[in-house]
Amino acid sequence: MATASGGDEFVDKFPDEAAIIKASFLIAFVSLGIGAFFGLIQALHRTNVFRVIDSADYYTVLTGHGVLLAIVFTIFFLCGVFHWAVARSLDRPAESALFSWAWVGLMTTGAVLATVAILGGFVPNLGMSADVLFTFYAPLQAHPIFYIGLAMFIVGTWLAGADWFLSYRAWRQEHPDERIPLQTFMVLTTMIMWYISTLGVAVSVVFFLIPWSLGLIESVNPLLTRTLFWYFGHPIVYFWLMPAYLLWYTVLPKLAGGRLFSDPLARVVFVLFLLLSTPVGIHHQYLDPGIAEGFKFIAMTNTMFLLLPSLLTAFTVVASVEHGARQRGGEGYLRWLGALPWRDPAFTGMALAGAMFAAGGFSGMINAGMNINYLIHNTLWVPGHFHLTVGTAVALTMMAGSYWLVPQVTGRKLYSRPIGLLQVIMWFVGMVFMSNAMHRAGLAGIPRRTAEPQYQNFEFLTPIGSIFELRVQIALGGTLLFLSVVLFLFNILLTSLGEESDRPVDSYLPEPLSGPEGSPRILDNLTMWTGIAAVLVVLAYTLPLAGIIQNGGGLFGGGLPVPATVSAGVDLVLTTVTSAFNTLWGVVA
Repeated sequence: MATASGGDEFVDKFPDEAAIIKASFLIAFVSLGIGAFFGLIQALHRTNVFRVIDSADYYTVLTGHGVLLAIVFTIFFLCGVFHWAVARSLDRPAESALFSWAWVGLMTTGAVLATVAILGGFVPNLGMSADVLFTFYAPLQAHPIFYIGLAMFIVGTWLAGADWFLSYRAWRQEHPDERIPLQTFMVLTTMIMWYISTLGVAVSVVFFLIPWSLGLIESVNPLLTRTLFWYFGHPIVYFWLMPAYLLWYTVLPKLAGGRLFSDPLARVVFVLFLLLSTPVGIHHQYLDPGIAEGFKFIAMTNTMFLLLPSLLTAFTVVASVEHGARQRGGEGYLRWLGALPWRDPAFTGMALAGAMFAAGGFSGMINAGMNINYLIHNTLWVPGHFHLTVGTAVALTMMAGSYWLVPQVTGRKLYSRPIGLLQVIMWFVGMVFMSNAMHRAGLAGIPRRTAEPQYQNFEFLTPIGSIFELRVQIALGGTLLFLSVVLFLFNILLTSLGEESDRPVDSYLPEPLSGPEGSPRILDNLTMWTGIAAVLVVLAYTLPLAGIIQNGGGLFGGGLPVPATVSAGVDLVLTTVTSAFNTLWGVVA
């Protein structure tokens, strides 16, 4: 990490990188604005408070809301943060600005194509739609442009990762004996996890969904595409979270007035996420009959292991923030909380996001539990959970982090700290209303992914409060969240239009209290961790995929999935291996 304070600002030192980051943030913020508007329409329509669209268009809005916020906003912002973190921590520009612009261009083109396909759903005569929701697996089918756009977007992220690995390789040649700077270590481990996890969705999109949407093949195996999606669909949660973790570990302690408690613990956490994030996706499929119960139990067990890096993060980040508070004069067991810089929107937003993530972690344990998941499966509990995680832990951290990052890449001071503070608090309050109501509605059995608030001849009951009260909370929460986004975009726009400043923000990041020198160097062995992660994926998915192909009518479907057993998957693998061995033996003999 850079150790000098008061040196050149980032925008002066790395102008090409600052331009890449600004472009990434611009696309992220445009997507945030559109996606948030769609979210407001959803909240008011679903609760029957105010309806401006036909219920048939609700699913177009729902798909747009999910894709633009969960994929486009988060990942473009992530790319901006990672590009900043690599250049800053390695203290060198990217190897090729042209290559950097290439992945920005490819991701942008892909995002535009996917968005056009989604918006085409509003114009029936256009013959183009993609009402397949954020999860986009079969049997729902989208226009080919949607899948092609997604494929281009993912390839763009792969190129972005290659850009950062090239920077690291060049740095390593000049610093053969040094430890990987922490922020670059976080970026590289996250990207290795991303490469492994996106293989599933790449296979699904390129080999099944695009040919199917083009009419080149008649059918697909729905359970296979669904499983390949969740192979990618759970680790993408950590792909969203890792930039938030990067900011919590390396920026939040500085904003609190202190230093990171432990660099080695941070490295352990990122290695654990690399190893454990991908082999758990089947816990999203507890109710799928084509996957044996034994595989689901294994996925549940693996998922529970993911609590460990989250708990380590809670300990390390809270310890770092407490250290900062005590440096500012805080005392006592809890009174030190009052010494924290609560008037700073960047600090307050990240701190509130971390608190919400703790609540999201508890509701996530319910999702991961194989038996208790049946109670809330496909109910409003599920969107209530991920509005706490990706909708607050990630999104609120990104917005709060922008109040510290945007001045660095634009050279302009934040337009208004009071507006920023109001914005992050408004987001927190809005999410308390909405996610609380969604969780309680889920416990009452109210389903998700439907435009109508009430089924005919059926009445939902709540043990506490009323269904009407839950609807009001969801509508109120959604409205506050949208207004919060408007305030954020207004503040950022006026910041970018402001006058240049010699020192727009204090960008110095102090060294950790416990540095990397006290940790084993094996933590930096990225090749070894990649190999172990790959082996865990093979062990977790080989037999389930074999069973799905065998029981679901082959690679391209054609039959209904049947209840599966572990032995069926074992039999198929043994048959395949035996057949291959006999063939090889016949050739040799």
